[in-house]
This record gives sequence, C-alpha cells and structure tokens, in this order.
Amino acid sequence: MTTTPPPPDTDRQSALAREWDDLVEQVRRLPGFENFLRPPDIATMRSAAVGGPVVIVNVSRWRCDALVIRPEGVTEISLPDVTADSVVEEVNRYLHAVVSFQEESRLHQQAQQALLGSGMDRPALATHAAAMRRWGRAREQTEAELNHCLVWMWDSFVERILDHLQLTTPLGDTRPWPRLWWCPTGPLTLLPIHAAGRHSRPNEAVLDRVVSSYTPTLRALIQSRAEDPVGALPAAHQMLFVGMQRTPGQPNLPNVQREQQLLERLLPDRCLSLTEQAATRAAVLEHLPGHTWVHFSCHGNQNLGDPSRGGLHLHDGMLTVGEVSAKEYQGELAYLSGCKTAVGGVNLPDEAITLAASLNYSGYRHVIATLWSVTDQHAAEVAEDVYGGLVHDGALDARDAGPALHRAVISLRERYRDHPSVWMPYTHIGP
Repeated sequence: MTTTPPPPDTDRQSALAREWDDLVEQVRRLPGFENFLRPPDIATMRSAAVGGPVVIVNVSRWRCDALVIRPEGVTEISLPDVTADSVVEEVNRYLHAVVSFQEESRLHQQAQQALLGSGMDRPALATHAAAMRRWGRAREQTEAELNHCLVWMWDSFVERILDHLQLTTPLGDTRPWPRLWWCPTGPLTLLPIHAAGRHSRPNEAVLDRVVSSYTPTLRALIQSRAEDPVGALPAAHQMLFVGMQRTPGQPNLPNVQREQQLLERLLPDRCLSLTEQAATRAAVLEHLPGHTWVHFSCHGNQNLGDPSRGGLHLHDGMLTVGEVSAKEYQGELAYLSGCKTAVGGVNLPDEAITLAASLNYSGYRHVIATLWSVTDQHAAEVAEDVYGGLVHDGALDARDAGPALHRAVISLRERYRDHPSVWMPYTHIGP
C-alpha cells in the first residue's frame, strides 16, 4: 500500500506554522514579553476595571452576551434580544442615514459657497434653495433614524446592562461620577453605545446615569492604566495644534481659528501651531513625538472598506491611520476635532482600526474624537467646554478627559435634545 505524499502547499503551511510557533517562543523568552500573544489572565483583566466596570459586548451568530469585568471578578449577562442579524440590520440603517446626511450636507455647503462667490445671481440662488430643501429633508430623516438606533440599543441590551450594574441613579452634582468602559465587538464597534437611550424621558439614557468611555481592546485599557501619571505633570508638556481652515475639495471650517486662539490663550508658551501651508504630513509626523498633547482641527475621513487608509486632510494630502500608527508616542491627549475620525471599518469591525484607536494604540492615553461630520461651530463649543475643565493655571491634566467631555455633551444635548446628530458623535477612548 502506497501513501500519497501531502501536496507542496500543505508542507509549506506546516513549516510556516512551526516557524511561527518557534518565533513566538523566542519572543516569550525575552524579559517583559512572557505573555506575548497570550490572552490576559483573570487577575490582569480585573486590573483594567479599577476605575469602573468594563463591559465587553460580544456579538455572535450563536448567541450574544456582555462580559462585565470588575475588580471582584467577571460576570456574564445574557442578551436574548440581540442577534447578529439584528445588529447588522441596525448598523446598516445607521450607516445609511449618516452617509446620506453627510452627502446632502456636503452638497448644501458647496451650494452655499458657490452662492457667496457668484454675487448672489439667480441660478446660484435656485441651486442653493434646492440644496437647502434636500438638506432639510435629509436632516429630518436622519434625526429620526438616529433616534431609532438609540432607542433600539437601549431596549435591546444597554438598559439591561446598566440595571445589572445598578447604574440607575441619575447623575447629579455629586462627584466623582460613576464611570463605565465599553468594549464592543463585531458590527457593534460602529454604533454610539454611549448615547443609547430614550432621551425624551428622564433618566432613560446612558448619558443620565454614567460617564462612558471606550477601549478598542481590554489590553489597550490595561496598558493605558499602567501609564497613568501620578502627581504633578511635568512642566515640559507641550500642545501641538494642527488646523486647516481651508482644504482643497472640502468645505471651509471658519471656527478653526477660534480653537487655535483658545489653546494659545489657555496654554501660553506651550502651544505650537501648524496651520494651512505649514500643516503638512511631514511636519505633523515630525512634531508629534515631541508633544504630549495634540489637537487636530481639520477635516477627517474614514475608509470603511480599508480603515487604515482613513485619516486627516492636511495641506499636502491625507495623513493616514497607517502612517500615524507606524510610530510610538508618549502622549497624554489627542483631540480630534475633525470629521468622521472615530467610525471604524465594516469589513474588519473586530479590528476597530480607526484614527482614534490608532492614536490610543500608539501611545496617546486619552483620545477624544467624533463618529461623523460635525459642524465646526459645535465642535468649537465642545472644545471650549472640555479644555475649560482640563486646563488649570496654564497646565493641562488629561486625567479628567472622559468626565469633561461628558459634561460638554450633556450641555449640548440640553439645547438640541431633538437633534441627536449634534451631540451624539463625540467619544472618549482611554482610562
């Protein structure tokens, strides 16, 4: 009896697998890398929850659950009202509404700029009026879809999780406020869980019960906590401001200067500004390692099919997620006041490769970003509120970044409760 030899491809795969295992073992023999590529043990997982519970929401075609990590242990919450199909359906509705509204907003802004440049002639007036009507209809439909998404998340799984954690008391003036870290998986990485709720009713929303933050992975949060500074911050900390008021092919952002003046006033002699022609990809990459804080006030974009190609629009082109994540930094805060900086990719949702996540992975402990295009006026208002709570006597302490953003968003929601597109995009990643 003769044995058929394995095909060459099988031999090559086996050899590569053995080589991989050998390399991993070599890495694990290095000091400090003993747990390389190993899942964290229970004790390590519990250390991530020292500031509040971490909730990993798992989406699977077999079942959906939430794993709640607290210092005393890990518990499981069954989510019977959530299925993989229902999540995909809601994500598709949400993305369709957001993308459609952003396109109508872009066309409306283009028509507005063309009108101003035309001397208010009749054809331009007609084009602007039509664009205004389409934008109004799109906004009304988008607000309804966003509200549907927020209610669906609340009814399907978020309220159950908060009730399990006994986070039922409305936030008041007493501080510190309770904290919670969301670590969604699968398509849920694309949804604004922090804003879930029935906002027409009192105390039936996440924003009313807890300060939410995100982490792309449990390991990333553990690493951020390990680097948490203690005591006074070094005097050498500096802010890098990157602003693009005018970007070719993009609507103007007239409030960029407002954000620049805010930071230069709050952090005198500590703020280096790169704006317009000076805001090049090479210049930004050169200065990022030498600055503890960075504030981007410019257009951003996400590539949902290939998230690593998303990034920020600078004077000479796109600064991509891949370029940013190729380096390591020792930063405290990265504030992304641009557009569409936090939404991830649809083909690899578990990877959560976003510009915000890549900055967090690369060494910025706190990252504030937006899920989709926001008006630069509201972005400037939020920035003023956030930095007003973080800067004291000319020094910035980012450790309160999550609560500071929460206060700013609550203030915005009180004025635009029926327009969730205004206040729900803002997110915080980090400890």
